[in-house]
Amino acid sequence: MAELADRPVVANNWLKTIKILMRHSVEIGLRGDDPTLCIKKMRTGSTGYAPWMEDHIEQFRERHPEGTKARLALELLLYTGKRRSDVVRMGWQHVKEGVITVRQSKTGTQLEIPMHGDLRRAIETAPNGNRTFLPTEYGKPFTSDGFGNWFRDRVVDAKLPVGLAAHGLRKAACRRLAEAGCTAPQIMAFSGHKNLKEVQTYIQAAEQLTLGRQALVKLTESHEDRTKIVKPA
Repeated sequence: MAELADRPVVANNWLKTIKILMRHSVEIGLRGDDPTLCIKKMRTGSTGYAPWMEDHIEQFRERHPEGTKARLALELLLYTGKRRSDVVRMGWQHVKEGVITVRQSKTGTQLEIPMHGDLRRAIETAPNGNRTFLPTEYGKPFTSDGFGNWFRDRVVDAKLPVGLAAHGLRKAACRRLAEAGCTAPQIMAFSGHKNLKEVQTYIQAAEQLTLGRQALVKLTESHEDRTKIVKPA
């Protein structure tokens, strides 16, 4: 568990599996006790994976320029808003007339995603000979977990904070849409979310930021007005 301290969600999933194994071992007589009973789950907080902010994205881009697999991975995650389990399956066969069509592995929903210019340029660097845009070093498709581990190493290469993961770019995509003024249905159509409440959190955060900026403008204007009033002739 200590080795996974920077990945509490992964650690808790691992612990859950081990607990099942230990309980079964006790039930069939292979063990007399369950050593996992005293092990508690790690705290993950209420927001799950940390969302990427704009400075994180730019720092990653500076370390991984256009033409690299890491850069393509970033743009695919950011501009499709999809889970890594979907991104690892994407290939040229899913692209037609500037649209990526993919069936989500988690929900089974088929989505059509218009390609952003940055993503289009990144995809143009991908070779045509592979089944997926992001093959392993052996030319095979990544597994979801394998991709997650590989991408985490690229995050480390960019000297970004521990804890930033591929899924955080899905959150960044939703954050960007909310900050652009998109409605909940629009964000859900892009990301494939089924939970309206989850999408609303992005919109509320964006609205809070907008209101905060508006409040700061009013405060600044008010201060300037008072300064003009007391300024001696």
